[in-house]
Amino acid sequence: MNDIHVSALVLLHPQRPELLMVRKANTTSFMLPGGKPEPGEDAAATIAREVDEELGLVLDPASLKLLGTFTADAANEVDHRVVGTVFHYEGLPEGLDVDRISHRAEIDEAAWFPYDPMPEDSVERQFAPLTRDEVVPSMLAAGLLARV
Repeated sequence: MNDIHVSALVLLHPQRPELLMVRKANTTSFMLPGGKPEPGEDAAATIAREVDEELGLVLDPASLKLLGTFTADAANEVDHRVVGTVFHYEGLPEGLDVDRISHRAEIDEAAWFPYDPMPEDSVERQFAPLTRDEVVPSMLAAGLLARV
């Protein structure tokens, strides 16, 4: 099994128990915003660059809090695991319109989804195992997400 290293970001809705997820072009799986590092780039720099590329948002480094590194089956690549360094953003990035999330680059859709529980997977829409099976349960257990 091949490993894919990524940085990912948890952004929470300010009024509802939901988190922001994105769906890349030609896929059916929603996942946390983020992506693969460029050569020589650390995890924090990767998430800052990826969130700018995908959502057009500039992250304040002081608001980035490391949650940890999680491993799960890759959502869109057979026989691959994703090793995700995941950050939580305290508050919201300046310029984020929670009612109309802009997206760009390879992102086809960005939306808020409940996390407790997360919606069931369907043929048309799935949720990345890293988010569903690792990140959300870890955050709930640590009290970083409100239980509904």
